[in-house]
Amino acid sequence: MLVARSALLFLVAALCEIGGAWLVWQGVREHRGWIWIGAGVLALGAYGFVATLQPQGDFGRILAAYGGVFVAGSLAWGAVADGYRPDRWDIIGALICLAGMAVIMYVPRGR
Repeated sequence: MLVARSALLFLVAALCEIGGAWLVWQGVREHRGWIWIGAGVLALGAYGFVATLQPQGDFGRILAAYGGVFVAGSLAWGAVADGYRPDRWDIIGALICLAGMAVIMYVPRGR
C-alpha cells in the first residue's frame, strides 16, 4: 500500500510541477498574461507541498527519484499539451529514468 501511495504522490507532484512550469511558460513565452503566470506559481508551490507527503522521510532520495518521474512526465505532458511526439530515444531515456526512480525508491534496504 505504501508503494501505491508513494506512486500516486509522485504523479500528483508531477502534475503540479510540470503543469505549473507549463503555465508560467504559456504566460511568459506565449504572452497569455499574469493570470497564467500566477496559476503556474501556485501550482509550483503545491508541488513543493505534495513532495512532503511522501511516506519516506529522506529529502534527497525523494527528490532524486522524482527526477525520473519528471523526465517521463515532461515528455508525456509535451505530447498531450503541445503535440510533441517523443521519438524512440526519448521513450527509452524516460524508461531508464523511471527504472532508476524505482531502484532509488522501492528496492528493499537492510535498515
